[in-house]
Amino acid sequence: IGGRQTQLWCAWLAWSRFRVVIPVWDKTLPTVVSCLDTTLRRIGGVPTYALTDNEKTVSIDHVATIAVRNPDIVEVGRHYGLTIRTCMPADPQTKGGSEATVRIAKADLVPTETNLLGEYRSFGELEAACRAFCDEVNTRPHRETRRPPAEALAEERTRLHPVVKTPFTVAFGTTRRVNWDGTVSVEGVRYSVPHQLVDTRVWVRFQGDDLIVTTVGETGPSEVARHARSAPGNPSIKDEHYPPRPDHHGERPPRPTSPEETAFLALGDGAAAWLTEAAAAGTRRIRPKMAEAVTLAKLHPAAEVDRALGIAAIAGRFADNDLIRILTHNSGRDATEPTRVSEDHSLQPGTSAWSNFGLPTAPVSSDDESETL
Repeated sequence: IGGRQTQLWCAWLAWSRFRVVIPVWDKTLPTVVSCLDTTLRRIGGVPTYALTDNEKTVSIDHVATIAVRNPDIVEVGRHYGLTIRTCMPADPQTKGGSEATVRIAKADLVPTETNLLGEYRSFGELEAACRAFCDEVNTRPHRETRRPPAEALAEERTRLHPVVKTPFTVAFGTTRRVNWDGTVSVEGVRYSVPHQLVDTRVWVRFQGDDLIVTTVGETGPSEVARHARSAPGNPSIKDEHYPPRPDHHGERPPRPTSPEETAFLALGDGAAAWLTEAAAAGTRRIRPKMAEAVTLAKLHPAAEVDRALGIAAIAGRFADNDLIRILTHNSGRDATEPTRVSEDHSLQPGTSAWSNFGLPTAPVSSDDESETL
C-alpha cells in the first residue's frame, strides 16, 4: 500500500474452523500481542494451546531441535492463560490448517491477475476487506463440517477459558514519556496528547495508518489520543489536547488598567476601535487625546462622542482636533444617515487652464517691429 509492504495475521480454531484475519504493517512483538488479544476477543474465549510458526518473537533459538521461547511471549501466555507452542517444520499435521487459512486469505485478499482485485488505496480499505472476508467465510457452511463456523463457535466457546478484561500491556505498543509541551515523539515525529498527561508514561503503537496513544489507569486501559501517521518535520498537533487560551494572532480587545483608561473605554465600542487603530498607526499623544474625548463626553452626549471616535478609527484620523471636528460635523445629523459626496462640487483641480493649449498666440510688439515673439 503506497509502496509499503503489509502482513496478514491469520488465526483459526481447529474444531469450529472459525477464522480471524488482521492486516498489520510489521511482525514486531507489540503487533503480535495486539493481534493475539484481538483474536481472543473476537473468538470470545481462550483455548488451552496456541500453535504458531517459529518467528523470532516466539522462539529466539533452537537447541537440539528444541525451540527456546522468547521470555516476553511466555509472559503474554501466562497473562491470557494460554500455552504457546510452535509447529514442526514441514509437518502438515501441525501446520496444515494454518497454511490453508493463509492460502485462502491470500487468494481472496491479495490483488492478483487472477482474482482481478484492485490495489488498496489505504490501509483502512485493507482492514475493511479483511473484516468482510472473515464475515463471509465464518457465516457460510464449511465443506468439512457442513455448518457455518460462527454457529460451531457458539458451541466451542463453552469449552474455552474466559478472556481477561485487561490486555497485556505490550499490546498497547511501546512506552513514551509525555514532554512538557504535551507531546510524544514517535519515529522522529511529535504527536500531541491531552495536557493533563504531561510528565507521565503512555503507550503508543501504530494500527494501520493511525497512531494510538493509550494509558493504563485504575479503571484499566483507555485510548487518549489518535493521530494519522505523519512524517518527520510535520508534527501532528490537535487544539483539543490543550486548555483554552487567547488567540495571540487575532484581535485583542483592550482591557483597562487605570481609571483614565476605564473612563475612556466606557464610552463604547467606538472608543475601543479608536484606541486599537490609533495604537496600530503609531499615533502620538494617545493618552491626552483619550482624556480630551472623556471631557467632550461631559459636554456632548456620550453616544455621539463614541460615534465620532468610531468614524475617526475608520477614516484613520488621529491628529489633534480631528475628534472635535468630526463631532461638530455630525452634531444635529441623523446618526443613521451616512455622509455622501456631492456631485455639485469637487476638489479636483479644473482643466480650464488647458483649454488654450496648442492654439497659435497673437504676435507681441517690441521696439524692433521686424521681430515678433
